[in-house]
Amino acid sequence: MKINENTLLEGHAVVLVPYNENHVPRYHEWMKSPELQQLTASEPLTLEQEYDMQRSWREDTDKCTFIILDKQRWADPSVEEEQCMVGDVNIFLTDPTDPSLAELEVMIAEPSHRGRGIGKEVTRMMMCYGVSKLGVNKFQAKIGLDNEISIGMFKKLHFHEASVCKVFKEVTLEMAVDECARTRMLGDAPLAKERDYRQARGNRREQASQ
Repeated sequence: MKINENTLLEGHAVVLVPYNENHVPRYHEWMKSPELQQLTASEPLTLEQEYDMQRSWREDTDKCTFIILDKQRWADPSVEEEQCMVGDVNIFLTDPTDPSLAELEVMIAEPSHRGRGIGKEVTRMMMCYGVSKLGVNKFQAKIGLDNEISIGMFKKLHFHEASVCKVFKEVTLEMAVDECARTRMLGDAPLAKERDYRQARGNRREQASQ
């Protein structure tokens, strides 16, 4: 999605950046994992197909994607950005007749970064972004029935169970953005500092060369 092509969101433990070509090789390695394929209901792609996917996600008006970086590692300019990657987060506008309905998907690909509250922080940041920048007023999350950790996390964020599909073995959780939820989410806005991505990336390169 063009709206976030130069947007960096800095949180407490993470930094969210646009999904660019330089991120594709690491992402491709992640998606060779049968575990991640199952968790994300994805099919394995070739590297070239992954590059095509990245380009389409950048151009499509119904997909907003950020790569999740480890903020502590990213703060060290000597560490390449690709080596700071720990996962991704997406908002999909799934209904052409209702652009205010969004499906939210979070993937913490690096096992060493799971169970540290990163998924919850990223989800809160992305929900706030969806409400304030994309006009979302209802979120959905589709999660495998055996992924109890993710289901529990979304329920703690005020999602409720809307339906269960036994064929695909997944549960759909939903949260309507009423005034109470909007106030709560916009209250999270200070948790994510929005910055110019190209400028931040240029500053890191300049510091690394010194």
